[in-house]
Amino acid sequence: MSESNDEPSGEINLILASASPARKTMLENAGLSFSVQPAHVDEAALRDHLAHEGAPVSEIAASLAEFKATTISRQNPDALVIGADQLLVLGHEIFEKPKDMAEAGQHLQKLRGQTHELISAVALAHNGACVWRGSDAARLTMREFSPYFLEEYVASEGEVLLQSVGAYRLEGRGAQLFSKIDGDYFTILGLPLLPLLDVLREGDMLLS
Repeated sequence: MSESNDEPSGEINLILASASPARKTMLENAGLSFSVQPAHVDEAALRDHLAHEGAPVSEIAASLAEFKATTISRQNPDALVIGADQLLVLGHEIFEKPKDMAEAGQHLQKLRGQTHELISAVALAHNGACVWRGSDAARLTMREFSPYFLEEYVASEGEVLLQSVGAYRLEGRGAQLFSKIDGDYFTILGLPLLPLLDVLREGDMLLS
């Protein structure tokens, strides 16, 4: 599920157009050198427009990632910009990040005992234009945890849950919420990392 054109080559600055701590950590752990410049865009308006037009969820996520990347790329035309987005889908409902702790608990209650899908997308932009984008999906099944566990989990994790569309962190105690997971670990954390690294190597950004 990707689209590609010619990637820029040679030495170039790399920017992550995301405030996500998980994405920042993934790229750092992979050995990339980059700066962070979050893209402050109206995600909801574009997402709602594309959904109204009947676009597939993977296309919505990829378009949002591209929108963020190109927004920051226009401000930094000589840099290579990474944009990313993640959507959670349960049935026909697309989840947004919870606005507060009460909504985080409500999201988890809805997901309890259900199988949902996480779609993560990434895009690269250079000189204000998208040069590559891709997406990946994972399916996660939450177990039938007790109301007590849910209350205790939300209280112990705190406001970090507001950074995730699912109100959970799989890399932490959130693993206890699940009975089955099908998909790439990095995709679940919010970034299709391996395809991105492949493209950066092809563009001479990383050692082969």
